[in-house]
Amino acid sequence: MNSRVMSRTAGVVAMAAAYTLAPDAAAQAWPAKPVRIVMPFSPGGGADIMGRLFAKRFTETLGQTFVAENRAGAGGLIGAEIVAKSPPDGYNILVTTASLSVNVNLHKKLAFDPVRELAPVSLITSVPLVLVVHPSVPARSVRELVALAKQRPDGMNAGTNGAGTTSHLAVEMLKQAAGIEVTHIHYKGGGPAMIATLAGETDFRFTSVLTSIPHIRNGRIRPLAVTTAKRSSILPALPTLVSTYPGVECDQWYAMFVPAGVAKEIIARLHAETVKALALPEVRDYLIKDGAEPVGSTPEELGAFFRREVAKYAKIIAVAKIQAD
Repeated sequence: MNSRVMSRTAGVVAMAAAYTLAPDAAAQAWPAKPVRIVMPFSPGGGADIMGRLFAKRFTETLGQTFVAENRAGAGGLIGAEIVAKSPPDGYNILVTTASLSVNVNLHKKLAFDPVRELAPVSLITSVPLVLVVHPSVPARSVRELVALAKQRPDGMNAGTNGAGTTSHLAVEMLKQAAGIEVTHIHYKGGGPAMIATLAGETDFRFTSVLTSIPHIRNGRIRPLAVTTAKRSSILPALPTLVSTYPGVECDQWYAMFVPAGVAKEIIARLHAETVKALALPEVRDYLIKDGAEPVGSTPEELGAFFRREVAKYAKIIAVAKIQAD
């Protein structure tokens, strides 16, 4: 082999080595500049609270500024797409909710594929919904509620936060599992839906733990069960819905994703910092006080969980023929 060929071959090998090492070097240097955490909802909601909590924590522990940014719209899809389409370099993070697994099925045409274009980091928290009834409804358990619904010719009515929301899907899951008739009354958000139940306009509804606790304590609504697989730390006396109807599980979870293609080293570091934050007593106490159960899953666990959630809601939405508002 002559010197010119040898020189050219050496140059190709060196270039290949540089490309091979570049991602590792970038991952080791991460974060070398400010990082953006996108919350795809308006300020004040659960995703906003979670995103800002981790932005503050990561800024303190990783020696770089993490900026929390609200990019609301389309039920959380706008912010999710922004992150999915951003460079896979670890400088754009998504903190989102269970709505992502619902919207994949509600909207026939999406500009991106959340399952393929977002890489999981960690399931952050799980927040149960609570099945509550107006005091005039003579049911003190899920079975009694179902039996009552079967006795009424027109079934019962339930208030929801809107078509396609988790509160709506939880009602539909119970309806399908128990074989009861339910008239959905959709309101524009959780506030109006709760007011309707408090006034006796609706028989029952699924609502967040945090929103329901004050009304439960003053007796204006009666809780029957929580929708998570485990009992709630803040309402430990309440049974789970799955103990009566296996598979009927619906929670408002919060999770962290990055664009697909982000180096595994960066994802591993983000996951480790997330788990560390969730283990802090002040963080755990803050979350549990608001009705959230800290999780801190591995990226692999979140990936499998997210795919199951998408499949679960696809079936519920198809059977009920639910369409987005």
